[in-house]
Amino acid sequence: MRFGFWMPVFGGWLRNVEDEGMPATFDYQRDLAVRADHAGWDVTLVAELNLNDIKGPEADCLEAWTTAAALAPLTTRLELMTAVRPNFRLPALVAKEAATIDRIANGRFTLNVVSAWWATESAMYGGAWVEHDERYARTEEFIAVLKGMWTRDEYTLDGRYYTIKAARLAPKPVQRPWPTLYAGGESPAAKDLIARECDAYLMHGDPPDVLAAKVADMRERRAAHAALPPLRFGVAAYAIVRPSDAEVKKELARITDVRASARGYASYLDFIKGSHLETQVSLEDYSVSNRGLRTGLVGTPEQVADRIRELERVGIDLVLLQCSPQREEMDRFAQEVFPLVGKATPVAAPR
Repeated sequence: MRFGFWMPVFGGWLRNVEDEGMPATFDYQRDLAVRADHAGWDVTLVAELNLNDIKGPEADCLEAWTTAAALAPLTTRLELMTAVRPNFRLPALVAKEAATIDRIANGRFTLNVVSAWWATESAMYGGAWVEHDERYARTEEFIAVLKGMWTRDEYTLDGRYYTIKAARLAPKPVQRPWPTLYAGGESPAAKDLIARECDAYLMHGDPPDVLAAKVADMRERRAAHAALPPLRFGVAAYAIVRPSDAEVKKELARITDVRASARGYASYLDFIKGSHLETQVSLEDYSVSNRGLRTGLVGTPEQVADRIRELERVGIDLVLLQCSPQREEMDRFAQEVFPLVGKATPVAAPR
C-alpha cells in the first residue's frame, strides 16, 4: 500500500468550517510537502481548479502546475501527481510542461487526467466546454497527443479536437514510456476510456465491498486490452485518528455540521449536475470532499489499520488522504498508523 495526500491548495477540505488552520499559501504547501517527504509519504495530489470549490469561488486557491513545479526541487522522494483538464490546456504544451517538471523532479511527476465538471468555472476562465460523453472523446485524443509527444521523435495528428503537425519534444520525460497517467470517473464512457488509455484508476471514497465491485469491473474492462499491464487502483479517504470512540464521534460531528457555514453549496449543486455518479451524494457527504468519509479511515489507530488491510485485500494500492488540520493530522497518521501497517517508521519531520 502506498500512502498519499491531497495538497491543500484550497485552504482545506471542509465546506462548513471557515478557517481550518491550513491557508492556501505556498509557504504552507511547501512546509507540508517537505515534512511529508521526510516522514515517508509516497504521493501528493495537487488538484487543478481555477476557482475554489471548497471555500467558495471568491476564496483563495493556488494554481496546480506552478505549485508542483515549485515543489519539485524542494522534495526528493515524494511523487507529485498533478491534475490536468483538457478544456483549459493544449495537449502538446502539457506534454512539454510535464516532461520539464519530470526532469526537475528526477522522474517524480505524474498526471491525474480530469475531464472536468464545473461549467461555471469553465465559462469564467474561457474554457472550451463540451458536454459529458464528448468530454471523454476529447480526453482520449488529448491523451493520444501526450503519449505521442513523449514517445516519438516526431508526432503528427489530424484529429477532431487537436491538430499537431510534425511536432518534436526534447528532452523527453525521465519516466519511460511516460509519466503515470491516473484518472477517475464513474460513467461508462469514463471507465472505458481509463481501461484503454490510463495506468491507474482513482475512485471517490466508498466502503471496501463497494470498491471491490468497482475494482472487479475495471479489471474486466482492462482485460479486453490484453497487451496492457494491469491497472492500479487508488481511493480518496478522509482520515480521523483518535484514541477513543468518543473523540472520533466528536470530531465527526464537528466536520459534518453543514448548518455551520456551507459556502460551497452552489458548487455542490454544479458538481451533482455536471457529474454522472453511480452513488447518491448527500450534502453531509459533500461537506467533506470526494466522499472521503465513506472509505472508513476513521477510528482508533488499530481500527484504521484494519480498514487499510481490508482495502489492500480488495485491490487498492494507494490511499489519498484528506484531513484537517492537515499538518497535525498527517503527523498523527504517520506516527500512529504507519507502524501498524508495516510502513517504515518515519524520520523526524523538519519543524
